[in-house]
Amino acid sequence: MPIFGSKYTSMSEDTVKISTTGSTSFHYSFSFLPREQRHAIRTVYAFCRRIDDIVDEGPSESPEDIATKRERLQWWRSEVESLYNPAAASVLTKGLSQSLQSVIRRYSIPKQHFLTLIDGCERDLVQHRYATFDELKEYCYAVASTVGLISIEIFGYKNEQTRQYAINLGYALQLTNIIRDLNGDIRRGYIYLPLEDLERFRYSEQDLKNGVYNEAFRALMTFQVQRARHYYHKARTLLVPEEKVTMVAAEIMDAIYYRLLDKIELHDYAVFTKHISVSTVHKLATALRIWLSSKLFIQRLRG
Repeated sequence: MPIFGSKYTSMSEDTVKISTTGSTSFHYSFSFLPREQRHAIRTVYAFCRRIDDIVDEGPSESPEDIATKRERLQWWRSEVESLYNPAAASVLTKGLSQSLQSVIRRYSIPKQHFLTLIDGCERDLVQHRYATFDELKEYCYAVASTVGLISIEIFGYKNEQTRQYAINLGYALQLTNIIRDLNGDIRRGYIYLPLEDLERFRYSEQDLKNGVYNEAFRALMTFQVQRARHYYHKARTLLVPEEKVTMVAAEIMDAIYYRLLDKIELHDYAVFTKHISVSTVHKLATALRIWLSSKLFIQRLRG
């Protein structure tokens, strides 16, 4: 039901091709999933990339640019509604929409998670600053925790506490992204660090724009890293032992991104001058270690 004509019809690209062009952290996290779950996660990731690309591709400076992007996001909202409407199944075109509908039906994924994700990405079109952490936390929930909530439906979970695990891990991962991408976001006109934090550490918005590296900046970044770590630790306390077997992919993401925080700290928060990342070798080793640990855990349960 493309309401904007052929320009906005369901994406016909191969889902796996779309999803594997993104983050290698996601790639290694999902590689150890069973085939059906791996395909489902890649389909969801392709959807997330599609929504994110609408916001990020091309300029968003003029009212016309923003209006066009909002139209495209609204088309996807309508498409999501159609995916949950059995009467619309026969009119869905092939491609991402069709693949996503299969995943939704197979794993009973709540519709609101997809709609909240779209709302969160749309927020980037109109909001470039966050006054408080509570405000930023709402954004992190929309663009990251929702992905976690979708993912645990695919992984399979029994303990209701696992939902809170996914939410808090989403906060942790997004806060880590914000720290890592600080310099690039500033160049794009975005400051995700809460303005109340800048004021607290007496580090101005202009200092950020100028890339001023001083003791105030280091104190500010130390605080940001500590906050992100808090949510990693909170998530870990919420994951009960019997759920660890099904949450292997999430635990791999946790470990890789936590290592990224460590590296940022080891580089003394030099995010203005360096693109700090985790090596491919370390990502692979981490994924193997956690996967093997899960296998040993299963053996102990059976023994």
